[in-house]
Amino acid sequence: MTITVAGVQKEYEYGINVAKLIELEDVETPEYVTVTINDDFVDRGAFESTIINDGDNVEFLYFMGGGH
Repeated sequence: MTITVAGVQKEYEYGINVAKLIELEDVETPEYVTVTINDDFVDRGAFESTIINDGDNVEFLYFMGGGH
């Protein structure tokens, strides 16, 4: 299947879940990543059970603290 990961089209096997994609994409600091699929946030507790489908758009987001 073809999915878009961080703006890049990639081929992955059918039935892959969010947790496996994080592993395969070698996401930096996965314990802090927030994931969206088609602009919908995926609950961290659902990474194992959320299956990515052909044509999905997946983004890995990091929320940084800062300021004064």
